[in-house]
Amino acid sequence: MSSDYSAAGDLRAHPPHVGKAVLTVAGLGTRFLPATKATPKELLPVVDKPAIQYVVEEAVDAGLTDILFVTGRAKGALEDHFDRAPELEAALEAKGDKERLRAIREPAELATIHYVRQAEPRGLGHAVLCAQQHIGHEPFAVLLGDDIVDQRDPLLDRMIEVRARYGGSVIALIEVDPASIHQYGCAAASAVPGETDVVRVDDLIEKPEQDAPSNLAIIGRYVLDPAIFEVLAQTPPGRGNEIQLTDALRALARRDHHRGGPVHGVLFRGRRYDTGDKAEYLRATVRLACDREDLGPEFRQWLKTFVAEEMDRL
Repeated sequence: MSSDYSAAGDLRAHPPHVGKAVLTVAGLGTRFLPATKATPKELLPVVDKPAIQYVVEEAVDAGLTDILFVTGRAKGALEDHFDRAPELEAALEAKGDKERLRAIREPAELATIHYVRQAEPRGLGHAVLCAQQHIGHEPFAVLLGDDIVDQRDPLLDRMIEVRARYGGSVIALIEVDPASIHQYGCAAASAVPGETDVVRVDDLIEKPEQDAPSNLAIIGRYVLDPAIFEVLAQTPPGRGNEIQLTDALRALARRDHHRGGPVHGVLFRGRRYDTGDKAEYLRATVRLACDREDLGPEFRQWLKTFVAEEMDRL
C-alpha cells in the first residue's frame, strides 16, 4: 500500500478544480404522500426553508457555484423556487418588507443553476450519467436532495481536499448499526497511513442482504472523477433493475489513478438529517428550529414543557 500512496498522495494537485455540483431530484417522493402529490418532496419546508435549499447552500459554501439539477416530471415548482418572482418582489418592496424580500431573492442569487430532465427513473447511476454533457471532463460533486448536512460540520470541503490529495473519487461514509446496513450502500475499506478520517475503498455493495463487509454506509455526498461517466455507460442494471452508482464506483475502486481510480471514503461524524424519512424529517425540523436565534429560545421552552407533559401521561 505504501508505494501506491507515494504515487497518488504526494500533495500534488489533481486538476482541474472541483467547481460543479449535480443535485439529483427526480424522485417521486411517495413516502410523503399526499403532501407530495402536487409539491416536489424537495420543497417540503424544514422550519421555513425548503429542504433542497439547505443542500444548495452547502454546495455553494464549498465553492460549488455551478449547479445542475437532474429533475423529473412535475418538478416545475422547484425551478420556480430558484428563479426570480417579480410580482411577489414588487409587492414586498411596496410594503417595505425588506427581510422577506431578501429571503425570496436569495435562492435565485445563490449560484448559476441549470436543469436536465431524467426521462425515466432508471436509478442514481443513470441520473448522474444524465449530467455528462454539462460536466464534461471535470471532477464534480453529487449531492442527494434527501440529505441535509449541518453547515457547522462541513463535509464537502474535506472531500474535495481528499480528492486533491489522492485523486480519483471520494465518497462520504458513516458508521451505522450493523443491523441496518442493508438499507445502505456498504463499503469494505482499509486504513490510509497518517489519516484518521480517510479510508481506501476496496469494495462496495449496494444494500447487502447478508454478510455485509462492514458497518460503513454510503451517504448522499460524492466527489467523482469524470471517468465515472465511461463506467456508468457500461454498467448494466443492478439492484432494483436500476443503474447503480455504487456498482460503477466499485469498478473505479479497482483502478489506479491513471484510469480514474482509486476511491477513498471520508468518515463523517457530524450532524446529518435524512429528510427522505418521515421521523428523521421531523427530527431535523426540531433540531434546526432549536438552533435558530430567532426561534430557538421560545421553541426550546415550549418543547421542554411539551415533553414533560407527555412523560406525565405515560
